[in-house]
Amino acid sequence: MVIAGADWIVELGPGGGEAGGRVVAAGTAREVAKRATATGRVVKEQTGR
Repeated sequence: MVIAGADWIVELGPGGGEAGGRVVAAGTAREVAKRATATGRVVKEQTGR
């Protein structure tokens, strides 16, 4: 729940190394939970949003 409790979340991706490094999601937990990303799915699951 540490991520869901953050004021602002920035998720980099979509993968690691050469495939990563781009911002794929950014915003409040509520905003990120609406995204179909790895972090978005976890935040949605943890918060029920």
